[in-house]
Amino acid sequence: MALLYIDHVPMTVKMNLPLTVIVPEPAALRAQPLRERKVLYLLHGLSDDASAWLRYSTIESVAMARGLVVVMPSVGRSFYVDQPNGQLYFSYLTDELPRYLSDVFGLSTRREDTLIAGVSMGGYGAFKTAFAFPERFAAAASLSGVLSLEVFNALPGDPRQAEFAHIFGDLSKLGGSAHDPAAWVADAAKRGVSLPKLYVTCGRQDDLYPLHRHFLALCQAQGLTVDAHDEDGGHVWPFWDRQIQRFLDHVL
Repeated sequence: MALLYIDHVPMTVKMNLPLTVIVPEPAALRAQPLRERKVLYLLHGLSDDASAWLRYSTIESVAMARGLVVVMPSVGRSFYVDQPNGQLYFSYLTDELPRYLSDVFGLSTRREDTLIAGVSMGGYGAFKTAFAFPERFAAAASLSGVLSLEVFNALPGDPRQAEFAHIFGDLSKLGGSAHDPAAWVADAAKRGVSLPKLYVTCGRQDDLYPLHRHFLALCQAQGLTVDAHDEDGGHVWPFWDRQIQRFLDHVL
């Protein structure tokens, strides 16, 4: 596979962002051009960037075996949300980035060709995107994702409280907002939308495991179908490397 490292300044974020894309080698493109290949948007976690999947997982080998195009954006510690300061990371991920890649590389934007997945903060971003724009994705995966706002209830006195308030605004107003996974589930059930195939996993030894179980309970209560996998494991890359391969086995 070929690796493309791109530095660009999105209009939505107004600063330079690195972007990494895995694409097939020229010889492979003769058999199947980029516009006909499936595209996986692969999102990083809170302490990582676009390089994390390449450094800590076997995603390049996985992409080669499946002929996938893999897009790995960098969004800092933004939680993939449009921030009060005017840096619109969610708009970048859901609007500007797909258009940019379609314009520059001719990547497919068809629903049947488009997948999204992420780890931890990236699992939150992947599901927020999939629930907000279900018509754009065939499948979505949250690997040890932050899928409940209960995580913020433990913040009083925590130095991260100020950081997350900078990202989301008033934390007391998050419940029921567009940032709330419980609201995504309730809205999808109410509207009866055709969601992508949803794959959710978290290690039983992960600190986020209770959030994972809480999200699954919400989905079950609302009658939403979720492909859930509870396994032993922590908040670590070997677990996520196995799970991204299993997700692709389930949806491709």
